[in-house]
Amino acid sequence: MLKKIIIISLSIIGLSIAENNEKYKFYPVKKMKPLYYGQFLFDRLEYNDKNNFDYEITSWYGGDYRRIWIELEGEHSFKNEEGNIERLDLLYGKLISPFWDIRGGIGYTSSYGNVSKDRTMAVIGLKGLAPYYFEIDTNFRLTSKGEIYGDFEAEYDLLLTQRLILQPRLDTKFSFSKIEEIGIGSGINNVKLSFRLRYEFKREFAPYIGFSYTKLLGVTKNSAEQAGKDTSYFNSLIGLRMWF
Repeated sequence: MLKKIIIISLSIIGLSIAENNEKYKFYPVKKMKPLYYGQFLFDRLEYNDKNNFDYEITSWYGGDYRRIWIELEGEHSFKNEEGNIERLDLLYGKLISPFWDIRGGIGYTSSYGNVSKDRTMAVIGLKGLAPYYFEIDTNFRLTSKGEIYGDFEAEYDLLLTQRLILQPRLDTKFSFSKIEEIGIGSGINNVKLSFRLRYEFKREFAPYIGFSYTKLLGVTKNSAEQAGKDTSYFNSLIGLRMWF
């Protein structure tokens, strides 16, 4: 009796497998085509009380695992018509964990006005979401003249309501050598702490107000003192954040 039950069970399993194989023969599962999409984000378009206009723009296009990034950050002074392109980066990014991309590519930095200086460079870095939802963006840069420096940025969105959001942000720059031509000292150059309070009329459109505090450090601080410039300062600001 037991032998018959085993034979019948195996026969049923065999017939089920054969039936499934026949289904997939005529109705194969098609592999989905990869989806590509993108974003254009004006993260900071702001005017401060020193008559300066600061901007930070990020755009990307790609899929869930690989993307092309273009990032631009800089400032312009309406007082003396001088300014700088802090960074213009063209990067290729690949997802290496659920919350982190490794990115590499080329970059450019420049200043204009009375004195024009620039550098091209290779860039490699990480961008992602750290524990407790801190957004991190850090990069190392090797210039065309062999100099190495880096930057670090961390920010956090604190939802006071569904539309009112406070964003603390920390920026710093560091270098392994003094790069006098583009105003970078060896060691940690500065620490900039800022707070922006924005109201999202839509997720894509949010004016904001805020303030920032910048403190120069090390060799950069000494250079500023010798030039008669401030080594720490507050700025109040007003701006707009939008994306599409």
